[in-house]
Amino acid sequence: MLFAHDTECSLIAAAALVNTAGRDGELLPDVAALDAFFDRHNYSGRHEHTEAELRAVRELRPRLRRIWHAEPPEIVSIVNGLLLEHKALPQLIEHDDEPYHLHSVPRDAPLATRIAVEGAMAMADLVRAGELSRLRICDYPDCANVVVDLSRNRSRRFCEAGCGNRAAVTAYRARRAASRS
Repeated sequence: MLFAHDTECSLIAAAALVNTAGRDGELLPDVAALDAFFDRHNYSGRHEHTEAELRAVRELRPRLRRIWHAEPPEIVSIVNGLLLEHKALPQLIEHDDEPYHLHSVPRDAPLATRIAVEGAMAMADLVRAGELSRLRICDYPDCANVVVDLSRNRSRRFCEAGCGNRAAVTAYRARRAASRS
């Protein structure tokens, strides 16, 4: 593990949320999809299961996506803005059989607030560690999904949408065509 467990989970969840507004259309189309996202990323605390909550979470995506396209001064500004806007106050907490980790807003804060602050705190850890190069855009042509590279050797190039497989198939076909020529 390169970073604290909660940092890695928050980075992965932030990237996954950004990618729900992907090239294949809306991947967070309804409350049921938000419920699945909530469960998949092991969020705890308040979850209202409402259209208003879904809209608030969707509205967060462009701000988070901007982090992947920005330079460090702007990233710091975005992170600080999210933390200030949501009145983040980091505290150590343990719950649900998880070891101590940071929560910066109460567990009963709205889901969009918790996602924003947890993502901002994780990005703050990347800034502090000088590891912003771990934030990338998928290398597959025509894919704009974001990637968090948590590999030790910093080798991850593709998102989770099958782009790595498509790239391998394309390369294979190109080699095969070249060998026939």
